[in-house]
Amino acid sequence: MIPKTSNSSFIYTFNYDYHHEELCKMECRQMFGAKMTNKLLFSDRKLDPSISPFIKLRLDIIASASNYTTFLSRIKEQHIELHDFKVEYLILDGDDTPKYDRREKQKDIGYCIEGRPDFENPIITYALCHYDNIWHFGSVKKENVAWHKHRQKPHSFSNSIGTIIAKTLVTMASKGVPGSKLLDACCGVGTVMLEACISGIHIDGCDINVRAYQQALKNLQYYTYTAHLYHADIKDLEQQYDAAIIDLPYNLYSITKEDIASHIITATATLSDRLIIVSIADIESVIVAAGLQVIDYCTVVKRGKSFFTRKIWVCENKFIQDNE
Repeated sequence: MIPKTSNSSFIYTFNYDYHHEELCKMECRQMFGAKMTNKLLFSDRKLDPSISPFIKLRLDIIASASNYTTFLSRIKEQHIELHDFKVEYLILDGDDTPKYDRREKQKDIGYCIEGRPDFENPIITYALCHYDNIWHFGSVKKENVAWHKHRQKPHSFSNSIGTIIAKTLVTMASKGVPGSKLLDACCGVGTVMLEACISGIHIDGCDINVRAYQQALKNLQYYTYTAHLYHADIKDLEQQYDAAIIDLPYNLYSITKEDIASHIITATATLSDRLIIVSIADIESVIVAAGLQVIDYCTVVKRGKSFFTRKIWVCENKFIQDNE
């Protein structure tokens, strides 16, 4: 797909470990309604790269052209005048431009800008790239990795989901909309809540386990985040939410049958029309029985001494789906 030559078009680059590939692709579908190709996406939707654990940067396109000379002319036509800038070369899939030529092209772009460069502490970073025979130039917005600090949260369970999955659940639930109101229906120690808080997304948490509830409180306090926690059965909540996340307890199928999963999902479905559910078992029949429809799905395999597979379901109220 060739992007429009305007400031309203963006290029997003992604990166992920092999076992997170399907998760990243599903997140992209839920955020952008589009398919990522070659760890790359052209879109007209502007999102902060830090909302996702997989987006590395966003290039805000200023000029594009297939002919390199025309490309430079279009950049000059922008009459960019500023000091303390830097120009980078983004190597995208299929670009085999030699290193020497890449450096020369960075210089070409620099000469198109009126001002003094600063390679150490730039105020703004520009970049050029070449993809599908088109040259693109624009400003760069890179990811903020501050959320990595949550890996050292003071309280955790051995079977808690990791920060990458937790952050992805928040992104898919909110669709990247900062004003979203989310519910973490089985919040545990608050792993998902931490990722919502750092992204500026409102989230409430609920857990019936008093120990989990107390540790979630301590984790939130440790990072000075403000979020409401309920020590309650999910059926006792009454507020409505834009979306809810359910990370079903992993010992659920070792001590009970489907009735607990059904109880949690059915009760949560009364609070939100959109649910993101994590399970270790096939619970599609439970989801359907709760009046929900699966609109997207993937698996994440954790490889170590043994295989551990999580199934992630994006569900919406069937009534809504039937009326769209």
